Amino acid sequence: MTDRTDLPLAGVRVVELGNYIAAPTAGRMLADFGAEVIKIERPGTGDELRNWRLHRGTTSMLYRTINRNKKSVVLDLRSEDGREAVLELVRRSDIVLENFRPGTLEKWGIGPDVLEQANPDLVLVRISAFGQTGPMSSRPGFAAVAEAYGGFRELVGDPDRPPVRVGVSIGDSIAGMQAAFGACMMLFARQRGRDGGIARRTVDVALNEAMFSVMESLVPDYSAFGDLRTRTGGRMQGIAPSNAYTCGDGKSVVIAGNGDGIFARYMRAIGREDLAERPDLRSNAGRWEARDELDDAIGRWCAQRPAAQALEVLEAAGVPAGPIYTAEDLVADEQLRSRRMLQSFDVSTGDEVIPDVDFPGVTPVLGDGPVEIAHLGPDLGEHTDEVLAWLESEREAERVAGVAR
Repeated sequence: MTDRTDLPLAGVRVVELGNYIAAPTAGRMLADFGAEVIKIERPGTGDELRNWRLHRGTTSMLYRTINRNKKSVVLDLRSEDGREAVLELVRRSDIVLENFRPGTLEKWGIGPDVLEQANPDLVLVRISAFGQTGPMSSRPGFAAVAEAYGGFRELVGDPDRPPVRVGVSIGDSIAGMQAAFGACMMLFARQRGRDGGIARRTVDVALNEAMFSVMESLVPDYSAFGDLRTRTGGRMQGIAPSNAYTCGDGKSVVIAGNGDGIFARYMRAIGREDLAERPDLRSNAGRWEARDELDDAIGRWCAQRPAAQALEVLEAAGVPAGPIYTAEDLVADEQLRSRRMLQSFDVSTGDEVIPDVDFPGVTPVLGDGPVEIAHLGPDLGEHTDEVLAWLESEREAERVAGVAR
């Protein structure tokens, strides 16, 4: 078991005021590496994620995953007692995470000015649909909308069909990662006494900008050449051959044979010496022009053999390829098991305990081995009494110290 006192963020305290996925993802990353993350949840329902993708019981595996290694405290932020408790926590914390609609904290009386007054050294991380400023800042929006605004959704799917969504909340996850990175940067700057001209230690993450930031050269290609990228299905625009193919047993594989040196080996491996020797296919530009011809040749070769055999041939030829995993494949994967990227727990759904449930491990790996998950996402209010008792003892100690002085 990992000694959590040795982790990089041990001693850092975080107050998480977020719901759903974005801010909780940032909190999870900080908690994974040793930060004490105190998640504030509303009375009664808690974070709505508890009921998302709920198969049985009262608490979903999604909540248990996203909120691992945290403490759950129930407070009503609309009440005076709730706000005061939050401010007491803020006075003793390093980071506040929130992903409410801009203006919500201010409406509750715990906006940036109030938080900064309570703790001038605080790092405030704010995640919203479109950021805290600008003409769209007041608009609500989930990641699905932000993915569309960021240019991502337009590129997902087949060209002859409407854009589709990927199977995870990628906009929230990327924003959460950027939020965690921003928080660590601010802590690093604070430790070194550098503010870099920043008046307030605030990290402002917009979901649409987070998605826009991973769009590679989408805008420069348009700005320079008027190129408007479109959906290309399983292909990657301008890169060939790289695609998914269905094999004879009905299973699919991904083959990325688009490197100049790899391509010739690839074509020889599938018995197409003629394509390996063609001068117009020696560069990526020529292969992209011939992408349909290449995909047809590769597809016919794959269809004549089972996936395992196809992958064996390609591996022997040094061609990057792999199976398209399902959840069933992932839990059986020896590579993931060997690196502790699958960690098992007995899990309560609220109605029953399910033994030996696999959860994704902690990334990235630091040093010689991965960090162990301390515990899964907590029950609603599991740590309320503990944290409020600690706050009371802190206040009493401060009172006594004040009297002693």
